[in-house]
Amino acid sequence: MNSENLSSLWKQVLGELETEISKANFITLFKNTTLLSLDGNVATVATPSNMIIDLLKKKFYPSIKKALDKQTGENVQIVFIPKAVTQNSNHNLETPLFEQSRESHPQKSAITRVLSRVRPDFTFESMAVSSSNQLAFVSAQTVAKNLGHSYNPLFIYGPVGVGKTHLMQAIANEVFKNDPDKKIIYITSEEFTNEVVEAIRSNDTARMKKKFRTVSLLIIDDVQFIAGKDRVQEELFHTFNILVDANAQIVLSSDRPPQEIKKLEKRLSSRFSAGLTVDVESPDFELRAAILLIKAKRQGVNLSIECAKIIAQKSQDARSLEGLLLRIITEAKAKQIEITQEFLNEILEGRRIETDVRFHPDEIINSVCKFYNVKPTLLKGPKRDAQIVRARHVVMFLLKKELGLTFVEIGNLLGGRDHTTIMHGVEKLEVLMENKPTFSQEVMGITKLLSEENGEY
Repeated sequence: MNSENLSSLWKQVLGELETEISKANFITLFKNTTLLSLDGNVATVATPSNMIIDLLKKKFYPSIKKALDKQTGENVQIVFIPKAVTQNSNHNLETPLFEQSRESHPQKSAITRVLSRVRPDFTFESMAVSSSNQLAFVSAQTVAKNLGHSYNPLFIYGPVGVGKTHLMQAIANEVFKNDPDKKIIYITSEEFTNEVVEAIRSNDTARMKKKFRTVSLLIIDDVQFIAGKDRVQEELFHTFNILVDANAQIVLSSDRPPQEIKKLEKRLSSRFSAGLTVDVESPDFELRAAILLIKAKRQGVNLSIECAKIIAQKSQDARSLEGLLLRIITEAKAKQIEITQEFLNEILEGRRIETDVRFHPDEIINSVCKFYNVKPTLLKGPKRDAQIVRARHVVMFLLKKELGLTFVEIGNLLGGRDHTTIMHGVEKLEVLMENKPTFSQEVMGITKLLSEENGEY
């Protein structure tokens, strides 16, 4: 099917979807999507970002499939990919903060085979670099070129939203690009913990050990969360030794250096420190502006340097910047206007400047769940028991108050909930705190618990 026919088909599909969903959802999620191909019964749809992909899969996959099936007469399966995978990522920007893209590599396999849990747009080429992350950036590149022999392990630490995950996934993407047959695992410490617990529960530790001890590259994000979990630490210790002896590469990230992770076994702390430990600082003003220009360009949005500077003043970390930029782009498109300085001054009026990111989102979620005695996974699910709803609303409020996350970002952290749901949840909790002093004290107690667990008291 040629591009003209694909475009016509997709317009018909979007026409049907537009009548079924809200205007806000349609503009935000569907307006900039493209049907790239229809091979047999497999449709490949390009979207602006991985966040949009997650929302489409969770909320609208059945509706999209129904419309495609109707128009094609086939039982269509849908594959979503970010547009960044399909485009050349050259950045024609006159600033040393931008890593210039090398010659574009064929992306044929990106559609049919991608790394599990790794964003294909998190590459070295797509990362802005300055003095705050230069050492970590160069170290990550070195590791990707010489697995298991340069720095093993590579331990990257720094506060939330400074690009640690981007760097680690860039290593995975670079290794995969050069040798797709290498066995690569990217996993969070929570997922690793779940694997260990499930293996013990099902009496199938042999399968788990084979999975993690036969890789060429093992990447574990937010490793600080294994602290205090004895069985998990024991499993990681033995896995660590076997992989290092086999010259397999290990990459770890944390919000603090190994020796400062409380309740981490000394033998693990020693292993973590045996390679290269590098920190990533919060991006400076120039780097934040550069990040905004890169992300805007990749979404096909013309953002001036002056506008990027205005936005960069409102946040101290890259993750919040991305959420803030998404909000700005969404509102500009909804109003069908250009992003100007006047528009930004209007939309950002009253937004506080975030200067101190005190906690990681997972730390807030875990502290609230501990206080209310509910499992973190329940907050992301559909259950509406009174205790779960209360905990969910408190998490929404604290993620907004303590970290300044956008409603979209909070919704993604809590199972892909719509930003309006988060907004109403935060407003409801604020009213409750004003009218019930005892509840306000309850929330303050949770904040104190959170601070104590992070050594601030």
